Amino acid sequence: MRRCASRLLDTGPVIVLAVIAGAGSFTHIRDTASQHGQTGWMSWAVAVCIDLTCVMAARERQRDRKLGRPRRGRVSWPVLVLTGGIALSLAANLAQADPTVWGWITAATPPAAFITAVSMLERRAANPPPPDPVAQEPENEPALAPALVAYARRIADDHQAKHGKPITSDALRTHLGVSHQLATDLMRTLRTT
Repeated sequence: MRRCASRLLDTGPVIVLAVIAGAGSFTHIRDTASQHGQTGWMSWAVAVCIDLTCVMAARERQRDRKLGRPRRGRVSWPVLVLTGGIALSLAANLAQADPTVWGWITAATPPAAFITAVSMLERRAANPPPPDPVAQEPENEPALAPALVAYARRIADDHQAKHGKPITSDALRTHLGVSHQLATDLMRTLRTT
């Protein structure tokens, strides 16, 4: 219960910010689309497409980082999509602004706050807080297959011999093609046996 309340207090304000900023940005995009021939439900669809594209691109960036996908070229596809979505959102917001410096600043606030909130949520998902040691029960951990542990030990020993230093969890994960959690469990087993 305490943990749930802590997570809610930690993540709640960011989610509220994302919803409010997304609504403001959405309204500006919808109004701009409507003023330029995309009337009725189509103006809403344009706004949804742009805002959800930003969210999906941010999540895809996180997924790429989590899976260790190599980037092809200078900019990854999710970063390019996210940049395009932000540019479209910002352009629509500025089109709705009073043509003054403060008009532009206030109109740019919703997309800036929205992308900030999305990036904070993305960052938190990519770097979750460490688990509470009291809540962990070692007896609930699944047993690792002895053949997998033996193979991981052979890889770790080869790495030590080749590089003169112990293998990292990330290097083991990459070599075996397993999840981060499984690589962490294997590293823990290798250290204790």
